[in-house]
Amino acid sequence: MKPAQSHLSLVLNGDKFWKYRLERDPTEGGKRRLKLQGKELISVPLEVFDLEELQVLEMSPERESCLTYRMDLVPREIGQLRNLSILNLDTNELKVIPAEIGALKNLERLTLSNNFLSFLPKEFGRLQKLTSLHLANNAFREFPIQICQMRNLTFLDASDNKIRTIPPSVENLSKLETLLLFFNRLESLPETFSNLRSLHTLWLGKNKLRTLPRKFGNLVNLEWGDNQCSSNFEGNPLENPPLEICRGGPLEIKQYFAAWSDEGYLISYAAAF
Repeated sequence: MKPAQSHLSLVLNGDKFWKYRLERDPTEGGKRRLKLQGKELISVPLEVFDLEELQVLEMSPERESCLTYRMDLVPREIGQLRNLSILNLDTNELKVIPAEIGALKNLERLTLSNNFLSFLPKEFGRLQKLTSLHLANNAFREFPIQICQMRNLTFLDASDNKIRTIPPSVENLSKLETLLLFFNRLESLPETFSNLRSLHTLWLGKNKLRTLPRKFGNLVNLEWGDNQCSSNFEGNPLENPPLEICRGGPLEIKQYFAAWSDEGYLISYAAAF
């Protein structure tokens, strides 16, 4: 008589191995989570994309010893994971994101920081449930216009890139609360930027800004002070208004611009106080 196989060995046979790897993530409300690491990032097993119940997928090396293995291509099959709500792909060697990512209609959080991305596919704009997007430390020279279609976005980190301009359609991000754009090459902001009334935290330090939109002072919900969440413009060659005015926050900025006539010259800034 053949010895009976253990339950574990049965589970590990074939595709069931990946179902066995699924775990409930207590930090994400018990969502079904799978973490790939090591050599799995070099060649992602296609069986992973058959896990219809998967909600959280982590494909980021987490320790220095794991950095030898990094993903350089996201399989097109990623679009099959229709129930995915969190996708972590940071700290890899990605240069492109497949168009199929646009099929992840339930995605709420996406981390793509610390890669080599310079553009996003047009299908990216279909991620209408996305609330949190991390794009820091990539190679973007332009602000991806697709982001402006994400009307439910509340958090965006696009710091440490080479972005020079922000499109006027950024005003569509009416729910945006945190916007991190420090260490870029921004030279100006569109006038429509002043319509982002939900902003609480805005980091624009270490850019090339010389002027601000005249209605910037309307962003009255911005945190301004000495805490780590405070908005700031440090490291910009600001002239209009000067950096010392900007340090005073939206109210002082509003008063500064109120002192200008329609022709564009300063009547009397001191009279505004």
